[in-house]
Amino acid sequence: MRAMILAAGYGKRLRPLTDHTPKPLLPIGGKPMIVHHLEKIADSGIKEVVINLGHLGSKIPQSLGNGSTWGLSIEYSDEGPDPLETGGGMTKALPLLGSETFLLVNGDVWTDLDFSSIPSSLSGNDQAMLFLVDQPGWRDKGDFKLDGNRVQESDSPDLLYAGIALYHPSILDGAKVEKFSIVPRLKKAIQEDRVAGRKMVGEWDDVGTPERLSALREKHGE
Repeated sequence: MRAMILAAGYGKRLRPLTDHTPKPLLPIGGKPMIVHHLEKIADSGIKEVVINLGHLGSKIPQSLGNGSTWGLSIEYSDEGPDPLETGGGMTKALPLLGSETFLLVNGDVWTDLDFSSIPSSLSGNDQAMLFLVDQPGWRDKGDFKLDGNRVQESDSPDLLYAGIALYHPSILDGAKVEKFSIVPRLKKAIQEDRVAGRKMVGEWDDVGTPERLSALREKHGE
């Protein structure tokens, strides 16, 4: 199995910190956020990683190189100055990801999840598995509900997508390399009962604001 880290966003809510540094390179606990992901990926046994690039993208390969520091092989999918969003970014990266299930990780989440606990494949006809967390206090509404291990939409969702998922490339069948969100295709797969889910326990946060970044640095160091 390969992994993809989404790292192309602008990080607008973290300005001015992200005016000169891509958000995934902002440090927590003595190293860039994205390095924590790379270490977890390497520890899980995955060897090949794709990272998409956008805002200040050249700084990421300058910092990470070819991945050999972590025993990984990193390839980069450069989307240029106008990032393609989740669906477009995944579609552009498919030639690097191959035809099998892959792990997708948002470059700006903080988690203590052991990536070794993530399955290396999907069950049956599933197109995705989403990792979910309890709705945090800073969100007015969750994204989904779980019925057993099946992800469902709801008028009162209580779980938030944690920015970690398994995807089968078939969810992108017919997609073009253009700017689009994966959400409509994901919701279609949910309606077809082709999306599994797991509720995460432990530490998790979306490093989307200066306040949440500062709180994590107070706990783990900068």
